[in-house]
Amino acid sequence: MTMTSSQPNVQNDTTLNRGYCRFCGSLLEHTFVDLGMSPLCESYVTHEQLNQMEPFYPLHVYVCDRCFLVQLQEYVSPQDIFSHYAYFSSYSDSWLQHAKNYTEKVIARFGLNSSSRVIEIASNDGYLLQYFLSEGIPVLGIEPAANVADVAIKKGISTVVKFFGQNTADELVASDTQADLLVGNNVLAHVPDINDFVAGCKILLKPEGVITMEFPHLMRLMEGNQFDTIYHEHFSYLSLFTVEKIFAAHGLTIFDVEELLTHGGSLRIYARQASDNSKPISQQIEELRAREEVAGFSDIKHYFSFAQKVKETKFQLLDFLIAAKRQGKSIAGYGAPGKGNTLLNYCGIREDFIDYTVDRNPFKQGKFLPGTHIPIFHPTKIQETQPDYLLILPWNLKNEVMSQMSYIRDWGGKFVVPIPEVNVYS
Repeated sequence: MTMTSSQPNVQNDTTLNRGYCRFCGSLLEHTFVDLGMSPLCESYVTHEQLNQMEPFYPLHVYVCDRCFLVQLQEYVSPQDIFSHYAYFSSYSDSWLQHAKNYTEKVIARFGLNSSSRVIEIASNDGYLLQYFLSEGIPVLGIEPAANVADVAIKKGISTVVKFFGQNTADELVASDTQADLLVGNNVLAHVPDINDFVAGCKILLKPEGVITMEFPHLMRLMEGNQFDTIYHEHFSYLSLFTVEKIFAAHGLTIFDVEELLTHGGSLRIYARQASDNSKPISQQIEELRAREEVAGFSDIKHYFSFAQKVKETKFQLLDFLIAAKRQGKSIAGYGAPGKGNTLLNYCGIREDFIDYTVDRNPFKQGKFLPGTHIPIFHPTKIQETQPDYLLILPWNLKNEVMSQMSYIRDWGGKFVVPIPEVNVYS
């Protein structure tokens, strides 16, 4: 995606090296949190690459004092991150159920049928669109990672392998393709040029169509000390307060919102064309606006409280791991998610603390975590080695993981959840 012409060129700012807000263009002067240097969280390392140089980039997050967008600079292009991607949505049972529940809900709410068109941006492996397709509703996926899109195509889901923005939207409209329902789950935070992305959404949406977007809620991130959800693939960290500003600047109105449990606490926003008066603004929007205002999301000082909480969690986790290893305990990890890589690299945790981790995704098995080089195995490795502790790296799926791996209790194994603070479950 290209920067919009109204935005300054961040790379030309050689004096301050802070960059400019990707939405409003203001100079970024305030640190939200600095997690040091870290590799790209989905750049898993092969055995042949273990002795090669591995690129690390800053995880220094700023907050704009004008629009309050919390953001990372674009150190790596989206093409380098997302053109060949290791994340497949369908490997989480709970996420598939979440997608199915959403499908049933919006079909009923907006009367979608065989005459409608559902378009999903960042459609991944077809985890969501498959449910609309099974109801006879025409679908189209837009997915930049060719390896992931190929899985969706094999399911019969028509998929355009491109990055999304105004150019892609214009091309689709020129081919007489627009959306009655335009979906974006966990993609809004992933785009460096958020103006280009939202402008593209307006172009692709029919006059009375609906946009739904899901993204981690900055309020929950701060309340839950979820610093591990910060990584280079996530360029923006979003409140309703800021997202409303961004959508309004591009002629879109957010008319409803739901608070979800996914990813530690997310928002699902519903947006329409600003000219579409058939969808009034809900009471839920008013209530959440008021809660964010009371919490301080329109006051720059509120954002300065986060960094110290992050340090305390790092100290807690290291204290636990050091004590466990001194007692001769064995520790394995569960999962190889992006959030886990942020946590492990920030805390300096390698094989001296964690023997290995496991993941259901075969793409990751046999490889090593970026930065820490902890090996990744199939989940059967847990039964073979019977560790004393299992550190759940995708803590947002802890209930699903603890159910799947409940057999570790047979040998006295315990689960460890690191966020928002270290908790041990027997």
